[in-house]
Amino acid sequence: MAEKSVERSVIEAGSDGFAAEGDRSSQEHTHRDDVGNLTFDQYTAGGLGRHLGIFSTVSLIIGRIIGTGIFSTPSSIVNGVGSVGAAMLLWVLGLLLSMAGLCVWLEFACMIPRSGGEKVYLEAAYRKPRMLITIVFAVQAIVLGFTASGCIVFASNVINAAGYTATEWEKRGIAIGVITFITIIHTFFPKLGVHGMNFFSVLKIVLLLFIVVTGWVVLGGGISSIPDPHASFRNAFEGSATSGNPYATALFKVLNSFAGWSNAMYVLNEVKDPVRTIKIAGPLGLTTCGILYIMANVSYFAAATPQEVAESGTTVAAYFMDKVFGKSAKTAMSVLVALSAFGNVLTVTFSQSRVNLELAKEGVIPFPRFWASSWPFGSPSAGLLLHFIPSFIIIVAIPFGNAYNFILDVEGYPGSVINFLVVAGLFYLRWTEPDTHRPFKVWWPVAVFYMVGQAFQLVAPFLRPPGGIGDTPPLSYWLYCVVGLGVLAASVVYWFVWWVAAPKIGKYTLKPHNEPLADGTNVVVYRRSPTKFQDF
Repeated sequence: MAEKSVERSVIEAGSDGFAAEGDRSSQEHTHRDDVGNLTFDQYTAGGLGRHLGIFSTVSLIIGRIIGTGIFSTPSSIVNGVGSVGAAMLLWVLGLLLSMAGLCVWLEFACMIPRSGGEKVYLEAAYRKPRMLITIVFAVQAIVLGFTASGCIVFASNVINAAGYTATEWEKRGIAIGVITFITIIHTFFPKLGVHGMNFFSVLKIVLLLFIVVTGWVVLGGGISSIPDPHASFRNAFEGSATSGNPYATALFKVLNSFAGWSNAMYVLNEVKDPVRTIKIAGPLGLTTCGILYIMANVSYFAAATPQEVAESGTTVAAYFMDKVFGKSAKTAMSVLVALSAFGNVLTVTFSQSRVNLELAKEGVIPFPRFWASSWPFGSPSAGLLLHFIPSFIIIVAIPFGNAYNFILDVEGYPGSVINFLVVAGLFYLRWTEPDTHRPFKVWWPVAVFYMVGQAFQLVAPFLRPPGGIGDTPPLSYWLYCVVGLGVLAASVVYWFVWWVAAPKIGKYTLKPHNEPLADGTNVVVYRRSPTKFQDF
């Protein structure tokens, strides 16, 4: 810690436009100011400033959580576990695990209210070896931080609603148009992008509320075409699966449907009164989604038996609308699911570009000054470009089908590793820094509960499925986990070459220098300092 403080003092007191250490010490902060190479104020300078209130922050969370999962995954979940009762319990368990994770993230976010999310929290906990955890997160976030599935889901649903049989490249063309349009909106019209995210979040809530209320009408016997709406709830656990793998797979899908509760933590530099706002917006956004998810499942099972839901295909919501209102409503639902997917891409692109910006500020990306640019209107334009590139490549280069699903699986597994490291880091900081000010402190059994859930997500994919066949045959069911771990291992190799081996061979050390941009954004740039006369 002493070495870190000395280095920070040298950087801050240099000739790069920094405040001197003595000046900074007069500022009173209740948050952590010793994570990374810059001060808290330097990390939060530049960009669009604080423009997101409680409503927009809640919309960020809801817009990220509600994508297409709740409209499709209930069919595969009940198909796996075999009964309504088991499926509903898994949705409740998924909500509880997500709430536990949110509480863990809230402790970090209130302690260090900066953009970056897991990047910042990992840096706070894993300070040695220097720069290792930052590099590991950077490679995972950039290489696997693409947004392709939502674009393709939008294309597929629009084509289905039009009753048109499209080629694979026509679907790709629509998907490319979606990610390109959204990138342009967030780059050149950032305020319009925020208003768009708010609009689509409200639209998603209204859509789910409509499904829920319709389910109540069905349960009340108001739909003559469904004579026995309570059939699915009699003997609710009849036919439940007896082996562990179906439950593991189903829970994994439930948790993926809740993914996004940490979305606002990536953009806290732009949130007004971030500590107060995130303590309100986080629980409000996740709880709203959780209640709507559970009630939507009740609606689905009121209108159809478990077998009908399981056989309904990828969009159970469309099947629900078809059974209650007819084929025209089914077509309308395809359009609404497409709009939900569009809103999800809009929200993910917004937050992921901010993560890329924070990584550029840290100097771990080549040409950091370019990637930290917010030209021309204050939005992280280069960070948006860095998000666009892998998304474009995945849409264009990966064939649809099992190969594409495999890439999506590879994307998810390293994220589970990162989440496990975050909650482990929370316990480490509780032990090593018990007196640190924490505006929000999660009850430790809740953190343990989440940690167990993350451990389950790391182990479950290696459990042998029935027949040894996974979701992406002929590829081995465990292969995507190994590839995901390989990506993390490659990031360690990159760190070793860049930070350890190359400087030793070249007889230099990497010294951080702050090089502020025109808009006030501070960027750490590592410069080589010769050490040929020093003893290695």
